[in-house]
This record gives sequence, structure tokens and C-alpha cells, in this order.
Amino acid sequence: MSLATPLKIAILISGRGSNMEALAGACASGALAARVAVVIADRGGAAGLDAARSRGIETAAVMHRGERRAFERELGAVLDRYRPDAVALAGFMRVLSPEFVAGYLGRMFNIHPSLLPKYRGLDTHRRVLEAGDTVHGASVHFVTPELDAGPVVLQSQVAVLPADTSATLAARVLATEHVIYPRVLGWFADGRLAWRDDGAWLDGRRLTGPLTEDFRAAAPA
Repeated sequence: MSLATPLKIAILISGRGSNMEALAGACASGALAARVAVVIADRGGAAGLDAARSRGIETAAVMHRGERRAFERELGAVLDRYRPDAVALAGFMRVLSPEFVAGYLGRMFNIHPSLLPKYRGLDTHRRVLEAGDTVHGASVHFVTPELDAGPVVLQSQVAVLPADTSATLAARVLATEHVIYPRVLGWFADGRLAWRDDGAWLDGRRLTGPLTEDFRAAAPA
């Protein structure tokens, strides 16, 4: 994508949308050569919808009423109206079917609060503490049909402190998410990051493992 034709992003959320705001802020500042075309939530009362509207971003709510096929049809119809170049899952708590993911393969991203492949799924911070890990973080990855299993592009690393609770650890990880998610979408917008041969390629080379950014020396939140 050139600066004259910024990447068009659709962002899917379920809650307050802090990663959505980080992406939108990076677009607004010019740090990310993209624009947010729409923010879609699976709950009408998601706080992130108000945050998006306050930035002048179009929004939509697609409620899950117990039948995934109908939900995904409606979600796909909304996305089709905006024709996004990339779809960013940002705290989106619905598991999408392999068929739905296949329609966006290579241009759908997720940020997950663990150092994948460790701790796929939910409650990652509690699980890290229970395991006694000394390093935790977040992963930005391409979305593939298997949950939290797509190629990881970039990970943040934070230290797990002796006094940490799930809440304090989550806050410290979240702060790094707001740095690494816009960075990866920026690489995609600039044409540096691509999906090719079922893998992630950066600057013409296939990534055989995630890049890392070390935040362990940062002051605790």
C-alpha cells in the first residue's frame, strides 16, 4: 500500500477496545499508513463502539444470538460493505469458523496475551502465574483456522514480578500490546509484511519464528 492509498482496516472488538484505540491513534498520527474503515462489536453495549464513534469512525454491532452460521453471515455482510484490506481482531471474544477465516486468510490478524504457542485460549495471565513463569508477553499473529495457531510475527516480553497478580500482569502486558499491534499492521500497510506459501514473510524473507521486543527493563505499570 502506498501512502496515497492507505490500508483500509476493519477492527473487531468485544469490550472497551483499547487495542482498537491504539490502532486508530496510530492511523491518526500517521505512524500507521492506514485508516480504520469500521469498528464492529459482537455486543451492542461494547464501550469500544462509543470510543470509535468519538473518533469519527463508523461502527456496527453484530450480535451473536446462539447460531454461529447466522452470526458469521451477518458479520461477513458488514465486512463486505467496507471491503477492508485487513481485519484486526482486537479483544474479539468469538471463535470464528475455519470457513470464515479462510475468506480473510493472509489479511486477518489477532493479538493474543501470551507468548504463543504457550497458553492459547483464555485466562493467560493466571495460567502464567500458576506455572511460575518468569517471562510473559503478547503475540501478534496471522489468523488461521486453528485457534491462536497462526504464524506469529512479533512478540513483546515483560518480566513476571514476584508480587504480580493477574491484574497487574495483564496491565503491563496490555501496555506492550498497544506498541506491537500498530507496528505489525504498519509493516503490512507498507508492503513489508506479507502472507505467502502459508507463512509470514517480512522484507522478502520467510519468518521462521517470531520477532521479539523486550520490555523487561521497563518500569512496572
